Amino acid sequence: MTPATYDYGCAGVIGIGTPQANPTVEAEMRVLMPPAVLVAVTRLTSTADQSIDRLRDYLAHLDRALAQFDTLRPAAYGFACTGSSYLIDRDREHALTERLEARFGYPIITATDAIHAELQRSGATRIALASPYPPALADAAALYWRQRGYDVTEVRRIETGNADTRSIYALGSADARPIATALAARDVNAVLLSGTGMPSLALLADPPPGAPLLSSNLCLARSLCRHLGLAEPDPIDWHPRLAAALTPSNEGHSPQ
Repeated sequence: MTPATYDYGCAGVIGIGTPQANPTVEAEMRVLMPPAVLVAVTRLTSTADQSIDRLRDYLAHLDRALAQFDTLRPAAYGFACTGSSYLIDRDREHALTERLEARFGYPIITATDAIHAELQRSGATRIALASPYPPALADAAALYWRQRGYDVTEVRRIETGNADTRSIYALGSADARPIATALAARDVNAVLLSGTGMPSLALLADPPPGAPLLSSNLCLARSLCRHLGLAEPDPIDWHPRLAAALTPSNEGHSPQ
């Protein structure tokens, strides 16, 4: 079947799955992705009360999110939730995504696989983790990366004041800066800002000295661009878009 063409998205169509209350993924993908890419978003949903159960549901019921696209067939789908991957056996996750790829006809790239790809490309083996998660999920994140072969030298939690992972969405880049600054000064190859819900682009645009910073959304955007055969997000392009996104608009206000 010939791929459909659209007025918007002449450079390609990508799908993104974001947790249901996450306000960050769409905003950061809009900044990072080239304007000629059409970004279509589905919500990963769950009615579970506990954060851990919701995160597991996002993967277990991923087929429901993909079915929301109906006849739209993106070139690739980015699963923008690291916490889910930290809580499920990696072989089981890959079996699930492979089955859904065969069913829906396009590749599924998880945020954790995108991070792993970036770490491999840079040759990083020693990493530090800045985690906005509650303790149990922070421990699961550290274990996950150790099992993937990385020396996780330090984990620093970014406090949200709440065990519910949805409290991450109230954080800003400024909340992560002190911990990112401290970790970047360590003897590590990279500092991972884990979690797609924690805003990080302002921090990445003005990083502290020391080890390079990586965020979940930046890594996912890079992987998706490579899949489309496009140049990776270039700071020269996305920094102005970030500045515009962070500047309050005066539209609709009359001059005084």
